[in-house]
Amino acid sequence: MSNNRGGPPQLSYSEGAPLPVEAPTWAVAARDRINEKREKGLVHKCEPPPGVTRVLLHSCCAPCSGAMVEEMVSSESVEEVTVFFYNPNIHPRKEYEIRKEENKRYCEQIGVPFIDCDYDMENWYKRMKGMEYDPERGHRCTECFDMRMERAALYAHEHDFHAIATTNATSRWKDVKQVDDSGYRSAARYEGLKYWSYDWQSDEMTIRKYQISATE
Repeated sequence: MSNNRGGPPQLSYSEGAPLPVEAPTWAVAARDRINEKREKGLVHKCEPPPGVTRVLLHSCCAPCSGAMVEEMVSSESVEEVTVFFYNPNIHPRKEYEIRKEENKRYCEQIGVPFIDCDYDMENWYKRMKGMEYDPERGHRCTECFDMRMERAALYAHEHDFHAIATTNATSRWKDVKQVDDSGYRSAARYEGLKYWSYDWQSDEMTIRKYQISATE
């Protein structure tokens, strides 16, 4: 299904949506920075790599994927975004199922295709063996990003997507260069496949993720 051109519901980028009255101070500060940029005439614009109309978005959770889908379809160039859930790093299994089902529910709500990939926990453990005590942003994180982006790139190649992207790039807890490098390496395995790199950690994205988690 095409997510967003002519099929219900129509999505649009909603960085201007109001914050809940109980919004935390960091969200209010981000909103104020956005309003200041608007007053200076700085217009937010998101464009995919040249020639990209179909995007496979690897997702770790519903708020991040929802915010990125909205951002992506704000471009007139993008015709379809599909969410791809492959996260064998999430433990325990109960937490994995909660995240997956909530992501699936939100995709159904906004009319976006959702691909439920294998949990693949045993392969994840094998690949991460010997790195159990690596720190955040260490080599284990690189391997974990690689494992998930390689699977996303393979699916994208097999199903004629033009580009891959990942919600991991939205997290300010992650090293965005580490995330992007994994995406570029994985896309480079297949001729014609691109990785969509962008400033997904902007104030606009942070606010929208909070709005989705607080109101949806």
